[in-house]
Amino acid sequence: MLRGSKVGLRARHEDDIPVLEAELHGDVVNTSRAMGHPWRPITPGSKDSQFVVDDTNQQNVHFSVVELDGGVLAGSAVLWGIDTHNRSAHVGLGLLPSSRGRGYGTDVVAVLCHYGFVVRGLQRLQIETLADNAAMLRSAERNGFVREGVLRSSAWVMGEFLDQVLLGLLAQEWKPEP
Repeated sequence: MLRGSKVGLRARHEDDIPVLEAELHGDVVNTSRAMGHPWRPITPGSKDSQFVVDDTNQQNVHFSVVELDGGVLAGSAVLWGIDTHNRSAHVGLGLLPSSRGRGYGTDVVAVLCHYGFVVRGLQRLQIETLADNAAMLRSAERNGFVREGVLRSSAWVMGEFLDQVLLGLLAQEWKPEP
């Protein structure tokens, strides 16, 4: 397990999937804002679930987020779109409603940075998030990510176009927590 100050990132367990499906995917508005495609229901136990991990896919590394104090499941995290030639990847996370507002997002981003830069030897990490996602913007910027641009009206979410913010962090800019 990779450890932050508040949370750990570990392999996805089979019993994590129904919780993540119910509490993250089941939240239609939040999932629509996060996924970049229309929400649709998923039959429990379906192999189509975004939370089922395909260990053969080398471009995405999925984690379950757990509280260090007690090991309670807190959400999901991913390094996705890993490009081994350009040594870059994208950061994503989703926290269960009961785990939001506790500083876990900032800690998850920090642990994903450690994984990307130290474990994987990447040069660049990138985050795309909706412009009104204050929690993700705060988590990214607290970890040193820089706003590189705004993709105007680039996301169709629940009947309207929204702006996305593009943030980036380079390995030499990253300052790990002591």
